[in-house]
Parts: sequence; structure tokens; C-alpha cells
Amino acid sequence: QVQLVESGGGLVQAGGSLRLSCAASSRTFNRYAMAWFRQAPGKERKFVAAITWNSDSTYYADSVKGRFTISRDNAKNTVYLQMNSLKPEDTAVYYCAAQRIGDYTPPYANEYDYWGQGTQVTVSS
Repeated sequence: QVQLVESGGGLVQAGGSLRLSCAASSRTFNRYAMAWFRQAPGKERKFVAAITWNSDSTYYADSVKGRFTISRDNAKNTVYLQMNSLKPEDTAVYYCAAQRIGDYTPPYANEYDYWGQGTQVTVSS
């Protein structure tokens, strides 16, 4: 079982930045692919970004490409999401997710094995 704990959310003005962190409890974290999803009120959970186990490949939703950066530090069992040039439409609860197959990074929430509890990001206009 893997426990994921997100942090770093908050309230920020449009154009600002935030960095989300997701700390994993598992010693096998470095084998997992990791991803970030987000869910706005009344909407389905959507893919934001993903990274393979060794950071060789990263993937982004078109809506965040060029503004968000996913990274990981396997020595710290942590994955990050650097969010720049934030927009009001980025407002959502952000979740990190783990996939046991380290190079499998699908953009579908039901393909991930473990989830964090989420952290709220609110961008004011």
C-alpha cells in the first residue's frame, strides 16, 4: 500500500505561481510512474501531467503545457508540480496519483493505483 500526501496548495492571484508537492510513503516509490490530476467543482477529474519512474519522459495536458512542470526526487520520495502563470480556470483540487508500472503514464484517472487526498488551489482574477 502506498500513501500519498499532497501539500502546497493555496490562494494565489492570476499570473502567480505555486509549487505542489506529493510525498509518498513507499520505499518502492522510485519504481512508480506519477501523475497529477485536478478536479473542479461539479466536473470530472482531469489529467494534468505525468512523469515516468526515472524522469525520462513527461507529459502534459494541452491546457497547462508551457506553464506547469512536473518533476520528481526519488531520494525524497516526492513528486512536484510547479505551476506558473496561473489562471482562474486552474482553480481545482489537485491530486497526485501513482501507477505501479513505472513507464506507463496514461491520462486516465481509472488507470492509477494510488491517490492522495488532494490539495485545493484557488486562483483569483
